[in-house]
Amino acid sequence: MLCRSSRPRRRRRGATLAEYAIVLPVFLMLTLGSVIIGLGVFRSNDVAALAREGARWASVHGGQYKQENRRPSLTTDADVYNNGILPLAAGLNTSNLHYTVTWLNSAQMPTYTNGGGEVVPNKVTVTVTYDWVPEMYLGAMTLRGQSVMTMSY
Repeated sequence: MLCRSSRPRRRRRGATLAEYAIVLPVFLMLTLGSVIIGLGVFRSNDVAALAREGARWASVHGGQYKQENRRPSLTTDADVYNNGILPLAAGLNTSNLHYTVTWLNSAQMPTYTNGGGEVVPNKVTVTVTYDWVPEMYLGAMTLRGQSVMTMSY
């Protein structure tokens, strides 16, 4: 003989749909948030790499490079941007990309003599900033990368 419960079973029609309606928005927010944070980290790494490459290019195209290659003028900020930074800025909105280039000694030679008579290695500093607007507009963020390299040419 089969044993049956004396209580009727409660039906749960629509319970799955209600649970789905609660869980889906949370899941989508976490997933999209993770993707946007990943894109931000990617852009930040791009900006740091652009600063490193700009400093590397500037460190080997200074005053001694000018002398040996009979160039009419020293390397300018625009030269560093056009030759060291811009070729690697694929995927970035270049109108939001800003840069500064400074040398310890404006002669751009690998070494110079300071006021105390000491020979000091010259260094170039390249700073790149990028105004990034996340894909789900959360407000603009400024990403910054800076690299300092010793003049080596």
